[in-house]
Amino acid sequence: DTSCLCFSPRDEEDQEESECCYDNGDGTNNNNNNNRRKVCPGAGEHPLQYNYTFWYSRRTPSRPASSQSYEQNIRQIGTVASVEQFWKFYSHLVRPGDLSGHSDFHLFKEGIKPMWEDESNRNGGKWIIRLRKGLASRFWENIILAMLGEQFMVGEEICGAVVSIRFQEDILSIWNRTSNDQMTTSRIRDTLRRVLNLPANTIMEYKTHNDSLRDNSSFRNTKISL
Repeated sequence: DTSCLCFSPRDEEDQEESECCYDNGDGTNNNNNNNRRKVCPGAGEHPLQYNYTFWYSRRTPSRPASSQSYEQNIRQIGTVASVEQFWKFYSHLVRPGDLSGHSDFHLFKEGIKPMWEDESNRNGGKWIIRLRKGLASRFWENIILAMLGEQFMVGEEICGAVVSIRFQEDILSIWNRTSNDQMTTSRIRDTLRRVLNLPANTIMEYKTHNDSLRDNSSFRNTKISL
């Protein structure tokens, strides 16, 4: 079925997921719909250069993570193809700062899963910015608007962005395809500094997805960049 939808949120699932994600405006959430149709800009709308898909994940910190358990836990919650669709969808999402600990929002180009093993990600890596509590919602909005607005100027190199809510800090990351392209990764770093208006002494970290696969962690053993 190739008919176009404004967005394709998921149907309501169990109560454990109910804090997440997509608020219909009537107190219900949509988390699961396997009958997805192609998402296209509506008449008169402003198309994005790429379609983007929102994902949500949450896990219990005490449970050991594996790629299989992570893939089972992540939830696709909607895809947008235009500026208008983005704002319509985004306005109903719970803000990152209102999520409970160990929750993540992901916004990735359609067709790319927010997983290290995905074909588009496996040779790439991510820039990491650690935030004190209370800043995640504003910084997340700034980073995804920069991504949708193609402010990074690195062609198809950007895969997506993630905001990770943790108990003592929150973490922003932006994923790119090619970790060994130093010129491109440096441009992404510098654009992040600019769009987030980061102080000059802000510590930024980079980690390849191959390193994440080796040590089974997202944010440990990173490379520091000043």
